[in-house]
Amino acid sequence: MFEALGGSLVCIVGAFLIIGLIVVFNMIRIVPEYQRLVVLRLGRVMGKPQGPGLVLLIPGVDRPIRVDLREQVREVPQQTSITKDNAPISIDFLWYFKVIDPSQSVLQVTNFEAAAAGIAATTLRAVIGGIPLDDVLSQREHINTMLRTRLDEVTERWGVKVTNVEIREIVPPRDVQEAMNRQMSAERIRRAVVTESTGTREAAVNVAEGEKQAAILRAEGQKQSAILAAQGEREAQLLRAEGFAQALDQIFSSAKNVDQKTMTLQYFETLKSMGMSPSTKYIFPMEFTSMLDNFVNKGSKG
Repeated sequence: MFEALGGSLVCIVGAFLIIGLIVVFNMIRIVPEYQRLVVLRLGRVMGKPQGPGLVLLIPGVDRPIRVDLREQVREVPQQTSITKDNAPISIDFLWYFKVIDPSQSVLQVTNFEAAAAGIAATTLRAVIGGIPLDDVLSQREHINTMLRTRLDEVTERWGVKVTNVEIREIVPPRDVQEAMNRQMSAERIRRAVVTESTGTREAAVNVAEGEKQAAILRAEGQKQSAILAAQGEREAQLLRAEGFAQALDQIFSSAKNVDQKTMTLQYFETLKSMGMSPSTKYIFPMEFTSMLDNFVNKGSKG
């Protein structure tokens, strides 16, 4: 009997220990730095969010709700919207958010992520509906800013801050894609033609510039050659003049030492050479008689 009573006591103690461990386990919460606990005690929020670190709860009375404070990103699936000029277009985008007030994110909305995704899709259609197709394709950054502003206005009351919105892909209608492809092909052809014409023009300019430089160099060479030739001719003339002057000086110096007889003999030599010519004409200088007188007079005196 005592053994049965002891066994029952051990079972009871063990059960109490297990219950105590379960109670302690439910009382203790370890909250990371990036999370907060919104504690509802008997259905009411108990002060500020708890954490980080060790948080003690009353089992069965307190109901903790974890809220992540890190910036998070969610994808809005591809949505078909109608632009201002009635063109259907498919867009998907990413939106980034961060919980600013954990209590409001729990109390003001059941599931703020699902609610924000629905509002994001609705806001996207509203924004795209007021923009023409060409602006949708070219003003992506402007659309991102408009989406972020409108989403942030809605989520602000939930304690959630929308930090950024990025359109990931825009799929225009097939006919618009084909027109865009044709436009891009035409643009590439135009650029190729412009590039080719620009290259031809630059080549022609370079050739003309080269010919111009060559002509300038040839003219410069001819000019230098003419200058050098003129300088050479001038120096040659100067040398010839100097030689002629020196020759005249020598002749003049020699002529000072020539007497009358030498001149007379020179005349006779000239007459002799003229007489050897086959011509039948004879030329006697006017000074011939005076030269004979010199010889006659000097002979008689001798």
